[in-house]
Amino acid sequence: MRVLRIAALCAALGGCASASSDITPAYVSPVMYQQFTCPQLAQEAQGVSTRAATLSGAQDSKRTQDAVATTAAVVIFWPAAFFVGGDKQTAAELAQMKGQMVAIEQASVMKKCGIQFQGPRPPGT
Repeated sequence: MRVLRIAALCAALGGCASASSDITPAYVSPVMYQQFTCPQLAQEAQGVSTRAATLSGAQDSKRTQDAVATTAAVVIFWPAAFFVGGDKQTAAELAQMKGQMVAIEQASVMKKCGIQFQGPRPPGT
């Protein structure tokens, strides 16, 4: 219940960072991977996956910091609310990486490479 109140306050303030799992992939055309060979797709998939994992951790960390600042603003010191800002740049880059993951998988299907990313499917895929 407490988490729900904090989430509601974050929404009301409009500045809390989104959870990495809530960020939808940006559209990336699989055509950009059309000329890649299967080994090149696999290498690209590894790099994109690593970057997406790093960004997901950073995004979730920022979300936690925002929740702490929001709680402090409500419970202790209201000016702490000014430190709640989200991180749009990380979210945008994460959306791009998720989009690239989708595009790589689509290119892999077209070339019959068998590349699939593990873990939860991004929303919208």
